[in-house]
Amino acid sequence: MNIFSNFKRQRWIWLTALLLVVGIKLWAQSNHQVERFYTSDFYYSFSIVLRFLFGWIPFSFGDILYLTAGGWLAWKLIKNLMLLIKRKLTKHLLIKKLWKVILIFASVYIVFNIFWGLNYNRKGIAWQLNLSQIDYDTAHLKMIQDLLLQKVNETKQAIIKERITYPDNKELFQRAVKCYKDAAVAYPFMQYNGASIKSSLYGWLGDYVGFTGYYNPFTGEAQVNNTVPKFLRPSITFHDMGHQLGYAKEDEANFSGYLAAANSQDALFQYSTYLDLFVYANREVFYFDSAASKSAAVQLIPAVKADILEWRQFNKKYTSVLEPAISWLYGKYLLANEQPKGLRSYNEVIATLIAYYAKFGKI
Repeated sequence: MNIFSNFKRQRWIWLTALLLVVGIKLWAQSNHQVERFYTSDFYYSFSIVLRFLFGWIPFSFGDILYLTAGGWLAWKLIKNLMLLIKRKLTKHLLIKKLWKVILIFASVYIVFNIFWGLNYNRKGIAWQLNLSQIDYDTAHLKMIQDLLLQKVNETKQAIIKERITYPDNKELFQRAVKCYKDAAVAYPFMQYNGASIKSSLYGWLGDYVGFTGYYNPFTGEAQVNNTVPKFLRPSITFHDMGHQLGYAKEDEANFSGYLAAANSQDALFQYSTYLDLFVYANREVFYFDSAASKSAAVQLIPAVKADILEWRQFNKKYTSVLEPAISWLYGKYLLANEQPKGLRSYNEVIATLIAYYAKFGKI
């Protein structure tokens, strides 16, 4: 039998998949049409539908979906290894299976982009705010670092003075939605409808591989790892809600969280977000002026230093041999999705913050 006979019988399926993959790649070259026709029109409505469909479920349906897919892949791998061991994996059968694998990957790529992935090619939040790109230098970085230092200390002092305690995740998520709705008064593009924020079912796994939260593009759910230090959870929640609003790039999701915090009266969310941003800025300053970076860190109040120490101890406790490999793979994923700095793309939020400060004179 001709080894390509199966391909010939399914040529219309293959042709359709090929045309869709190529069409998506070509259409995504224009960030204007992605922003106008995909993000603002289709995705805005479609994402709300996803959140209403899965948001009411008390657990993460997407995590169950991932577990099912992982189990299916493991079963297929074991089945094919057994065929190989028994020498039943013929050349014809191998090629047939390879065609099927390629078709599956093409189908996932198509669904991923239609459901969310095209947002990587949008104009983005800096364009929505009409921010001018700033060729920032070390002086700009140190200025932002010092402003964030002040915000971090102030918000932590407010938490201590008012004796504010951290709520359970259910209340935390409700308060996060309110923060985004409040921010939408000033920034209509941040309107958040249909809550779908869940505690991850795989928090323990996230601890070892380095994930504190993630967005599931197939179900529209935002997952938060509830095993991480409590002071991190508000900013993580904000970040993944930003992904839900179509800010696919990591720095843009971070900045949407910043806008939500800056327009909020909730000290827990403000502190968590400003601390996250301070760490990014402090790290960037360290690359160019380590003395200035260390000097700023020293000026943090003791309660903030205690939180950072807890953060470091948490990361050290869950260090694993898997984390470098996962980080490398995720860095490659970011590179493939319009984020040329890989894992350092998260830090790019500081560049947007500098441009924001230059225009509005505040953070």
